[in-house]
Amino acid sequence: MRWFTARSKARPAREAVPGFDAPIRPDSPFCAVGDIHGRMDLLSDVLGRLALDGPNLPVVFVGDYIDRGPDSAAVLRHLCALQSTDPERISCLLGNHEDMLLAFLDGSLHDHRIWLRNGGVATLQSFGISLSANSPTPDEVARIRRGLQEAMGPKLLAWLRGLPLVWNTGNVWVTHAGADPFVNMPRQDRTALLWGHPDFRRHARTDGQWVVHGHTIVPEVECRDGRVAIDTGAFHTGRLSAVHLSNEGVRPLG
Repeated sequence: MRWFTARSKARPAREAVPGFDAPIRPDSPFCAVGDIHGRMDLLSDVLGRLALDGPNLPVVFVGDYIDRGPDSAAVLRHLCALQSTDPERISCLLGNHEDMLLAFLDGSLHDHRIWLRNGGVATLQSFGISLSANSPTPDEVARIRRGLQEAMGPKLLAWLRGLPLVWNTGNVWVTHAGADPFVNMPRQDRTALLWGHPDFRRHARTDGQWVVHGHTIVPEVECRDGRVAIDTGAFHTGRLSAVHLSNEGVRPLG
């Protein structure tokens, strides 16, 4: 299996990327997993690969566990159980799709159809909740909220609400969607971490910090200019990516 150097996917290890040539320096090796989007089958496969490659390494999931795929409920329950069993090794971040689900439950989403049209219907179905129409009435929306809260249960909801936005080791930061390249990582805006920032893919950071992220679909794991993109569109492509990161660089698993 090839390694991506800490400098660029496409360039030799000794050739610096203009504007960014900092090596990846996590405090210790770890693995990260891209956006799952309701594909329990792909998650099971990735967990098998992780068990073979680094059974004791920390694993960080970048969010977007739900919507679009058929098994959102199973994915959430499995990840919650994994983290509860081994919280020192398993870390799960909040994604924008989980954020939409929580906003829907809280009634703070300005238009509930935004979530439903972006995969929320599949998530509801995975919890045994059906919609009678594409545009449910306010009364039906209230019924759906109550049904979803009951189906999820207090433990799963508390776990979801407690998910962090970022995970860090050394000069490597894992977020769901990226970060503002002109703002120090500890001071990032919540929206940039969950939904991305327009400058994230346009400008390299100048502080030597690397950002591992999902959210933006790429054909294959992409490592360049201080960014490691690992969302390979699992729901659409059937490829859920995982990577191993260490001082030697970035290595896709499988």
